[in-house]
Amino acid sequence: MAIANKNLKYLRKLRGWTQEEFANKLRIKRSLVGAYEEERAEPRIDVLEVVCDIFKLTLDDILRKDLSDNKGNYLAKRRAQKMAGGRTDIPFVPIKAAAGYLAGYGDPEFIDELNTFTLPMLSGGDYRAFEIIGDSMLPTPSGSVIVCEKVENADDVRSNNTYIVVSRNEGIVYKRILKSNRAKNKITLVSDNPIYEPYNVNTEDVLEIWQAQVVISKAVQQQRWDVGQLASIVNTLQDQVSSLKKKMN
Repeated sequence: MAIANKNLKYLRKLRGWTQEEFANKLRIKRSLVGAYEEERAEPRIDVLEVVCDIFKLTLDDILRKDLSDNKGNYLAKRRAQKMAGGRTDIPFVPIKAAAGYLAGYGDPEFIDELNTFTLPMLSGGDYRAFEIIGDSMLPTPSGSVIVCEKVENADDVRSNNTYIVVSRNEGIVYKRILKSNRAKNKITLVSDNPIYEPYNVNTEDVLEIWQAQVVISKAVQQQRWDVGQLASIVNTLQDQVSSLKKKMN
């Protein structure tokens, strides 16, 4: 299985993973990854099946083809599959891939390896989908998928609209953006759930901005406000109004 051993090392480096990171994804020990790459051991079939799932390959690909000698062909094939039929394929960034996205958002090879899907109402744009967690944007429930279109110029951001903001310090967040003419080097991120306070982000720390176009959530996830939540929100808003009045006086 010398070809499989070589392919494992190539694929790991293709994604920029350490042996430890690769081992965690394969649920094996790091030392075993080293043994595979140094051809001191043959990869188990169950391990190769996990690799195939990650990279969208077949066992025949990994056992018989030297992927490192066909890098261009391999990536070209993946791109061609995604563009089949003229559809706009939307890369999906799940929560588990959020940390890797911050490092690989600008790497075409990283984006090529993300799972994709299509939506019939979206075409002709640069779209991406992000999974969100938490209750800061209720009534949009945790676990929803926000399908967005790329904002190429920060000046095109429309105040009070919802966006996925990718930044160095905050990671990937789904918020409303408020712009201020007095502080052009900052944007204010606001949650739909008023329990959460707005906060500022320096524009120089922002890596990407994606405008929300479609929200996808499971029917069983649809959440409603209960009386306790509404009472808490009202109290929070009253406190915020009182605080603002004191500042104005």
